[in-house]
Amino acid sequence: MSQDPIRVDIVSDVVCPWCIIGYRQLLKASEATGIAVETFWHPFELNPDMESEGENIRDHIMRKYGSSAEQSAQARTRLSDLGEDLDFTFEWSDDSRIYNTFAAHQLIHWASETGKAQDLKLALFDAYFTHGRDVSDTDVLVAVAAELGLDKDEARAVLADGRFAETVREKETFWTSRGVTGVPTMVFDAQQATSGAQGVDVFSQVLRHMAAQPRQVPATS
Repeated sequence: MSQDPIRVDIVSDVVCPWCIIGYRQLLKASEATGIAVETFWHPFELNPDMESEGENIRDHIMRKYGSSAEQSAQARTRLSDLGEDLDFTFEWSDDSRIYNTFAAHQLIHWASETGKAQDLKLALFDAYFTHGRDVSDTDVLVAVAAELGLDKDEARAVLADGRFAETVREKETFWTSRGVTGVPTMVFDAQQATSGAQGVDVFSQVLRHMAAQPRQVPATS
């Protein structure tokens, strides 16, 4: 087996509960197999046309997927149970909302310039799902960045002038043009892709398979 970490490119959105679940499952698989992974996050917007005020999650799920109120509640309960098993807390309420994340993706790209993209991505998952913060709001985004030691004034400037907006759009297009229609999508060493939170066992199988393959230099955006 290769001793080098397996590169895992993760296409995801910070308001996607299955993205943080899939990531935590991947980490458990890495621990269980002893095969190291190195993760890189890429932007995807679940709700590119969402209004600035967002939408109630229950109403959104019912409208988008045709679910009943009971089915929507059951889905949130299942997510909470899965999160508990993976040491991640989902806090839902009747007032929980879902938002557009284009600004968040721009800030994550900016954070990548100082090696803090993953830190910010994970902090935004926590801010949104555990603390119910509005991750489309500039003040919230700047505050989360500052909590990680990033320059809050520069973070605000990045969002104000949109200097990375085109870059984020290009990255989104890169992945959708390659067939990504749902998240999380994980690409292992640019050779094998999975869609969804597959579970610890499946991710363990993928890691073992990849560790036995000749290594290639990933060619990803």
